[in-house]
Amino acid sequence: MNIVLAGMPGSGKTTLAREFQNRGRIVADTDEEIVRRHGEIKKIFDEYGEGYFRELESQAVLNLCSLDNAVIATGGGCLMRESNVNALKENGKIVYLRTRVETLLKRVHCGEGRPLLYGNAAAALEKLYSQRSPVYEWAADLIIDTDELTPEQTADKITEYFG
Repeated sequence: MNIVLAGMPGSGKTTLAREFQNRGRIVADTDEEIVRRHGEIKKIFDEYGEGYFRELESQAVLNLCSLDNAVIATGGGCLMRESNVNALKENGKIVYLRTRVETLLKRVHCGEGRPLLYGNAAAALEKLYSQRSPVYEWAADLIIDTDELTPEQTADKITEYFG
C-alpha cells in the first residue's frame, strides 16, 4: 500500500516525502516525475498552459501508481481530477496535509517557482484553498493539521495510523 501526500502548495508534501525517504521508504513525486520527463514546470505552464500540465500530471499519477509500499507526493492540484483520486486510491491511502493559509504564505515565499501563485500570492492561495480544501477532505483517508508539526512528527502520525 502506498501513502499519498496531498495538500496545498507549501503544505510540506515534498519535505515530508524526504523524511520518509530518510526512514528507508521508496519515495516518488508527481512534479519531479513531470520535470524528469518533460522539463521545468514553469516552462510547461508558460508554453502550453495549465490544461496541458494537468494531462502530464495525470500521466505521472498513472506511472507512479504501479509502485508499492511507496510514499507519493502529489502536486497541489492533482486531486482536482477524480480520475487521479481513483487511480491513487487503487493501491494507496491519501493523507491530506491540512495547513492554514497564513502558514502556507510563509512557506511559499511569495509564490516563487509556483505558476499558479504569481502576482498576489495571498489572494491566489486564498482562492485555491477555497476551491481545493473540500476536494482534499473528500478524498482523504487521513487528515493531519500540519501548522504546528515538524516533518518528523507528521511522519510519525502517518506511520502510527497506517502501520
